[in-house]
Amino acid sequence: MRSAVLAAVALLAAASPAAAAGRPATTQATVQATTQATTQATTQATTRAADGAGSAARGHHLPDVVAGRSAGPLYPEGVAWDPYRRAFLVGSARTGTVSVVGADGRTSPLLSVPGVVSTFGLRVDAARRRLLVTFADLGVGERSGPATLRRQSGLVVADLETGRVLHRVDLGTAPGDHAANDVAVDPAGTAYVTDTAEGAVYRVDAAGRVLGAVRDDRFRAAGFGVNGVAWDPRGFVVASVYDTGAVFRIDVPSGRVRPVAHDVSLVGADGIALTPDGVLVVVTNTLGGAGADAVHVLRPVDQGWTALREVRAVGLPDVATAVTLTPDGAYLLAGGLEALLAGDATRTAFVLRRVPLTA
Repeated sequence: MRSAVLAAVALLAAASPAAAAGRPATTQATVQATTQATTQATTQATTRAADGAGSAARGHHLPDVVAGRSAGPLYPEGVAWDPYRRAFLVGSARTGTVSVVGADGRTSPLLSVPGVVSTFGLRVDAARRRLLVTFADLGVGERSGPATLRRQSGLVVADLETGRVLHRVDLGTAPGDHAANDVAVDPAGTAYVTDTAEGAVYRVDAAGRVLGAVRDDRFRAAGFGVNGVAWDPRGFVVASVYDTGAVFRIDVPSGRVRPVAHDVSLVGADGIALTPDGVLVVVTNTLGGAGADAVHVLRPVDQGWTALREVRAVGLPDVATAVTLTPDGAYLLAGGLEALLAGDATRTAFVLRRVPLTA
């Protein structure tokens, strides 16, 4: 493994355990009522957005491979589909920005927040026309420095159309190292943010208030801990751990953590996505040394998510870090992070690649 990768892993390995945080006394009945009240609106908004802005957009199909190119090096790690623009959104480990990517691969700026070093996970809250973006400093951003390295960690919530920042939430306040990584959102607008260094999953409500965090020793790892996260409409969160490949179900609002067995190694699990029919898509990569560059498609064996069974696996020609679901299928992002970790900060190209979820 390249020395640069070893150095990056070693930085995260220094994270110290954090004390468990208290949780708000939200009742199950409250959560159920909120979910029922918002699910219909969310579904309607998402459907309208997916239909596009008129009949001219209907029937449009994305190419199998989108060759992204930017004016300067971006090295995107996270990707989301914008159903209103019918375009991709990508972050930047190098510049800490968010850009719009068209089907032709051209990029245009959307979001730039002063002081943010690197952006990672992205999620579109279509019902509220918001963009949720995690940020951190892992030492690869052009603005990285001693004051922010392994300390800066949080969530930016922005207006999807304009990029105007609505909330900036600092999640790096507890002692020890921090690195916000991925984000999911539920029908009430509550965000779930993984902290790969601390080994925690934070909850942030639609108003930008931190509701608490779920911490578990199994979320931590010598290198990269809890990483990918997705929301299941039945009222729980699914999260994966990079170094071990473990998958967990986190019940809301109790915070109970349950392991989810699976019949295949998911070491190197990075970005994940959950399809409307309950299929879990897991991207694994070799950035941490172990694992494989592949995408795995798994289906729960029961409604309780006690175990997953792999139904498809596809090897990848490059190092992918994230997956997003579009009306034209699942797309993987290969942003060149392996080159950035090896010291090459000059690349302006990246790839979005469609991957079939069925044989």
